[in-house]
Parts: sequence; structure tokens; C-alpha cells
Amino acid sequence: MLATGAEPERSVVQITTFSQQPDWAAPWRFESVRRSSGSGFVIRGKRILTNAHVLSWARQVLVRRYQDPRPFLARVVYMGHDCDLALLALEDESFFDNLDPLDLGDLPKVRSSVVTYGYPAGGEQISYTRGVVSRIEVQSYTHIGNRGFIAVQTDAAINPGNSGGPVIQDDKVVGVAFQGIPGLENTGFFIPPPVIQHFLQDVEDGEYHGFPQAGIRLSSLQNPDFRRYLGLPDNDQGARIDSLSPIPSTTAVLQKEDVLLQVGSYAVASDSTILYEGNRLHAGVAFSEVQHGQSLNLRVWRQGKELSVTLPMNVVRDDAAEGNQYQLPKYYIFGGLIFTPLNRDYLRAVGGSSPDTLGSELAYELFYRRQEKPETWRPEPIVLVGILSHSVNANFSIKGRALIQKVNGRRIEDLKGLIEAFESSSATYDVIQFVTQQSFDCLNHSAAVQATSEILKTYNIPSDRRL
Repeated sequence: MLATGAEPERSVVQITTFSQQPDWAAPWRFESVRRSSGSGFVIRGKRILTNAHVLSWARQVLVRRYQDPRPFLARVVYMGHDCDLALLALEDESFFDNLDPLDLGDLPKVRSSVVTYGYPAGGEQISYTRGVVSRIEVQSYTHIGNRGFIAVQTDAAINPGNSGGPVIQDDKVVGVAFQGIPGLENTGFFIPPPVIQHFLQDVEDGEYHGFPQAGIRLSSLQNPDFRRYLGLPDNDQGARIDSLSPIPSTTAVLQKEDVLLQVGSYAVASDSTILYEGNRLHAGVAFSEVQHGQSLNLRVWRQGKELSVTLPMNVVRDDAAEGNQYQLPKYYIFGGLIFTPLNRDYLRAVGGSSPDTLGSELAYELFYRRQEKPETWRPEPIVLVGILSHSVNANFSIKGRALIQKVNGRRIEDLKGLIEAFESSSATYDVIQFVTQQSFDCLNHSAAVQATSEILKTYNIPSDRRL
């Protein structure tokens, strides 16, 4: 808690990062170093809380105190890319002298006033923006791209540079500013206390695991005739489970067509929502409250009977490729052919990041196959990125952006399998089958092996692989 008469802004810091992202279309390369800024604030334990997107790909992180020109060197200790939160520590802990940590408050009420603190781009002085909480709902978190959590909307403008700054109400932090919506004026979103608390509790054991997932999809169950058909009471409670992800701990407990009546202490309404601190939110919020490795008690309706079940909750990474990647891209080069795992960042690099913008078999493979055809889903689909020209591949007909089906008759499930298929070959030719129209092409194996080192040297590539 702030000391009597203390000013919150003294505990708000300016963060400057020098970052360098990889080039997903040429995965051994890096883009130029980019300077950017953000905000953060001091919390207990001599730590600074900010957004993960402020620190992503940072080579160096500098922080400045309120009205202090001196930069201090900081280091990232935890990154939660799914919830867009991160923690910094300082090399010189004297930075925290005479600074009061800010404490977390509760989820603010709709129509209540809040003040956003931060260092928006274009200025070196702290900025204060007062606004009103407009609504509370589940929003897609832009930083990860394929996860959604509670977000609070305010009419206090949140601009680049504000990211990571605290949103204050009654001298307590009720949010971390993190994103806006392009085209909407006087609208910003902040991460609320339940998400922040989950992140801070997660790292208490020295490791960040992330938010667990149940892997279920709910659909509304408001048709009175359908409810009577299922034998459900006419009380507007319960939503139907219309699909289950292939998570063993989930499929062992739940079944498709079960009706979910309650998650923990939250009753599930017929429109798939729960009442969460006075707000109607999607029931998925109840699943995101627990930590990795914990369990949830559920009530379900199955075949005319109400059942109580316990669902183990764990972090699921099978869909990680569908989100933005924050680790160095893997690749393999053989005979000048460049291979890499398919993911959202690769799609963005070649011109699209979603099914709507790309509209190709690559998007189907990444975003839909796991749900629609799980029996043919691959843990790590591999794509031919392109070709480094050399006489050994001069006649290769497919030049890139093609999914690999098989190599030498072996179905390719991941990059490791692709490498093994090439390196274990004793045939004269390596036969590569692509998903596109089941087309084939091939390389002379021994010639490709001999040419690879020459190709790497010619194109100044340090290694034929990164795994």
C-alpha cells in the first residue's frame, strides 16, 4: 500500500528497449535493431511489472525513474506471452530506494473512474489520462493472437508507450494498459487484477507455466424443445459441449453433447456465460482461474442425469503454432531447400496471418485441420520456405510455400522427422511429396549432401539447422 501522501506516479517507470526480431521467411537472419518504449510500475519484491509485448525480442532493456534522467539496466525474469505480462529485475537494486510498491486492487466496476499512468510515445514526461470503465468482457489478446482473457475497456486513450503502465483507482492498481483497437478513438483496454494475480501466483515457484485450458467448445442451449428433449429443467441453465480437443485428461472426463451446468462455483447459463463479479462473461473465464496442475469441480448433464466430475487442468501447447511465436524459428537446409515449421509468424511473413487474409491450404493446415480432421493432424507441419539457387536444385519445380507430405515414403510429422528422413536415406534420389495436388519432386541425394556446405558458405548462413 502507498504511504500516506505518496504519489503513484513515483512508482511508474519508463522502459526503453532495443529489440531484434528474426526474419521468418529467412529464419537464420534477423531484422535490424529497433528502439521502442513502454511503461511499467514497481511491485513488491523489487520487481517491475509491464507487458510482455514491451519486452519481446529485447536485446537490452533500460528503465528510468520518475523525473530521473539516469537509465538503469534491467533484465527480464518472467514472460507470460499468453497473458501479455512480464516481470523485470534491476541489476542495481538501489533503483528501488525510496520507491513504494503499488498494490493490486479489485476488478473495477463498470461506470467507475480510473486513471491511466504511463509514458506515451513522443514524450519523456509521464502522462495521466482519466477515463471511465465502459465494459468488461473476454477479448482476444493481440500479443499472443490465439488466446482470450478478461479485458476492461475504458475511454481513457491508451497509446503506444502507455503499454505496461498501471491503471489506478483509489491508489491501487486495477489494471495494466495493454492494447487498443485500430480505428476506434478514445478506446483502450487494460488487463484486470484476476489475470495479473494469476500471472504473479504462477511465477511464485520460479517458473511460468501459463493459463491452463479445458479444450471444450460450448454452444447455447436456449431452444425450449431441445432442452425438453434432453430432459433439462426449464431454468435457462446449462450450455452444450459441441466439441472436445484431443486432450486426454479432458476426454477421460467429459463427452461431446454433455451439458455443462457449473464450473467451480459458477453456474453456467444457457447462453454459455457465467455471472462474474456482476458481469456476464463467457464461461471460459471460470476455467482460466486455476493454475496449471490444479483441478476443477464440474457439474454436467448426461443422458438425463446430473453428474459431478473433476477435471484436471493443464497448459495445452498443441495449438501453439496458431499463436504468435516468441522463440527463434527452427529451420533445416538440405541441398539448398529451406524447411521450417508452419506457424502464424511464417504466414505473416509471406503475406497473411489468419484464414481470412491468407485463404490457402497453409491457413487450413494451421487453423482448421486439428478440429475438422484430427486423424490427419500433424504436431508440427513442415513447409518448404524457398530454395537457395544452386546447380543441384536447378530443376526443382516447386519453389516454396508448399506443405511437405512425405520424404522418401515417410510421413513428415515434425522437423526432426524430416531431418531423419533425409539423413537416413541410402537411395540415389530423395523423393519429396507435397500436399499440393499430391505433387512430387526429387533431389540427387549424394549431390545434395555434398552441395549443402557450399551453399551455406555462398549464402553466408552459419548452420544448416536450428532445432
